[in-house]
Amino acid sequence: MTQSTSPLDFAPPSFQPPHNINLVSVDDSKITRVNVYAGRAEIMRIFKFPVHTGQNQVNISGLPRVLDRESFRVEGQGSATIHDVSLSSTARPLESKSSPELAELEAKKEHLQRTFRRVKKSMEALEKYLDTLTVEHVEVGQAGKVVADYNETAEGLDMKTLGLQKELKLVDEEIFAEKKKLVQSTEATKLSMKAEIGIFAHQHGEVTIRLIYAVNSASWAAGYDIRVNMEKLDTPIKVTYKGTITQSTGENWDNVSLILETSKPTFGTHIPSLQPWALSSSNPVTETITSFVSRGTARSGTKNSLESLNRSVTALENRTTTISSQGNVNATYAISGIITIPSDGVAHNVTIAELDLNAEMSWVSVPKRDSRTHVNARIVNISEYTLLPGRASVYIDGSFVSRSEIPMVNPEENFDCSIGIDPSVRITYHPCIKKGSRSGYFAKTNSQSYLQKITVFNAKVIPLQNLKIIDQVPISEDSTINVKLVSPALTIPVGFPATKAKSEITKQVPFPLQVAEGVEAQWEMVEETEDVDSIGKDGKFSWNCSIAAQSKISLQLHWEVTAPTETTVYGL
Repeated sequence: MTQSTSPLDFAPPSFQPPHNINLVSVDDSKITRVNVYAGRAEIMRIFKFPVHTGQNQVNISGLPRVLDRESFRVEGQGSATIHDVSLSSTARPLESKSSPELAELEAKKEHLQRTFRRVKKSMEALEKYLDTLTVEHVEVGQAGKVVADYNETAEGLDMKTLGLQKELKLVDEEIFAEKKKLVQSTEATKLSMKAEIGIFAHQHGEVTIRLIYAVNSASWAAGYDIRVNMEKLDTPIKVTYKGTITQSTGENWDNVSLILETSKPTFGTHIPSLQPWALSSSNPVTETITSFVSRGTARSGTKNSLESLNRSVTALENRTTTISSQGNVNATYAISGIITIPSDGVAHNVTIAELDLNAEMSWVSVPKRDSRTHVNARIVNISEYTLLPGRASVYIDGSFVSRSEIPMVNPEENFDCSIGIDPSVRITYHPCIKKGSRSGYFAKTNSQSYLQKITVFNAKVIPLQNLKIIDQVPISEDSTINVKLVSPALTIPVGFPATKAKSEITKQVPFPLQVAEGVEAQWEMVEETEDVDSIGKDGKFSWNCSIAAQSKISLQLHWEVTAPTETTVYGL
């Protein structure tokens, strides 16, 4: 007869409470990667810690207050399973800008300053008293005693002044140190988020988890240095593409791999829908309905396997300056090496690339308003980088000349960049010469002739190409006032039959008018506009000039205004 077994022999093990693991993000982990966007950043933090077999409760404190809850996720590796993830914020202490120690130090400083002012007044009074003494007040035998008393009193005041200056310096140092402590205490309040992660471990050992989350209070902007070599014909433009990074998230990015993103992440967006659009003869009452959306805590998917997550995560590439194009607009720039960006709100510059670009240089002047000549570069982005909008510092032959703006430029696109003023192109806009006459027997008319001369001198030692001088003649808004452009003799586009079989009239864009050797005249915006009827209607035109080195050319603008004698012409 065998001994029967008791049901207690097969009883489950007694309940074991979860093993608590308390970690501080700054002390117990390392940031390995930061992706910086235009208005936020994505952080990857890595934790390594031992776990017990069974349920483990991981509490991670010190996460940034500006963390976006909806972006928070957990990945990792090891023989364990993630059961639950939640986020909460700890109570924020009131940020104090003062302390009893600081108040005491400032009161001490005020006392020392008042004492210093009294000593200074005493010295001034002593000097005035000595100046008032004359032979009428002091006998010759007492002069030595008066001088000795003055020296003794003045020396005491000098020693007291030196002592007060030393004390004031020490108090200032103590005040600075106390204020620094208060700032550090304020910075600590920025790390007030806490993550709670439930992990079930199949066996005792070490696991690695990655926290990936987005934070606000971080951004980057594009900046440029444009260096122009006026003597270089092939790729005269060198552009240093820079990224300016600022962050005040509360956590320092120490020795991290930095990636700059040109896209703008969005969260919780949806395609808008159109509401019915109804018309009515009466004014309907509009009722406003406000909806509230609750936001829960961030959680991982139920029982995410750490092993499967580890298999799904792709390895990062080596840190070199690489570009990962995303369509035709967005790109990712991985900065080579590692970099440190502290949480100080200060701009930190990194170099994305140095680009040698093709450019067509041109010179433009509007001497009627400003006789200076502006240099413009039409730059072709022959690189594989997408240039984001940003400010540029412009250097010509090594000297800083101006600041400019660069728009969004994709690869193979071109853009215009203002380089600055060229002082070697000197333009003189001479006073306008006016002549008047009257004609007609019955219907008398007044005619005014205007002659404007412009002189351009090229002081360069090389020929000047692509110089545009822009000017204008007035336009008439009254049918009784006639404006005629005499020189340059540009004409408004006229119509002609399109084909022999059709009677439709089309208009042809006028060709440039040869005015002199190396000088052509043309209506302004001819190449940019598709509306032929608008050409010349605003009265603006330009001379396109080529000038030899150390040479001068003269331009002449001549126009006439005719109107009945009884008509007063305004605007001239």
